[in-house]
Amino acid sequence: MRHSLLTIEGNIGSGKTTVSSMIARDTGARLILEEFADNPFLPKFYASPERYAFPLELYFMAERYQQLKTAIGSSRDLFQQSVVSDYIFTKSVIFAKVTLGVEEFQLYKRLFDIINPTLPIPDLLVYLYAPIDQLLDNIKKRGRDYEQSIPADYLIRLQETYMDYFRQSPNLTVLVVDTKDVDFLSQPQAYQRLLKEIDKDYDKGLHYVEVAG
Repeated sequence: MRHSLLTIEGNIGSGKTTVSSMIARDTGARLILEEFADNPFLPKFYASPERYAFPLELYFMAERYQQLKTAIGSSRDLFQQSVVSDYIFTKSVIFAKVTLGVEEFQLYKRLFDIINPTLPIPDLLVYLYAPIDQLLDNIKKRGRDYEQSIPADYLIRLQETYMDYFRQSPNLTVLVVDTKDVDFLSQPQAYQRLLKEIDKDYDKGLHYVEVAG
């Protein structure tokens, strides 16, 4: 694989874990998947967001940092195996900006800014962009009980926050992939087009591509 560190990102229900797993399988890259199911505050957060948002986001930040620091480290050896991850550490502050109040977010951001520079930036970040109704349908199909009450407004705010962050991050190389009506598991041609797009050389900044058709 061209990239030593490839990150697949997306909103809740976008299929980032599935796509990351497929790419790692087909390229021989090492796979890093977020261990979200271990967060004891997640079901509580969806039941009572205001009460559990801060401990939820703190737990996620600590777990993401520990996992990435252990798996990748602060330095990159060009001879090491390529890595595919289904999240970027900055996901922590993106979600926190949506879920936390102003004062809590300011404190959270201070902690994040101390930790973030110690982790490597992906060579390419692929963002799977899907319409909100498609995300809701995917969430319903995978059947996690605690996710069934996620409102469309929450997903909209997350999508907007992701895109705002990308526009304000000139140091990142971001490929936004339109996945409307795309299922990479059942549409091998779309998946092969995605692989070809990922294998291209991109300048830093935002890039857009469609893989359907």
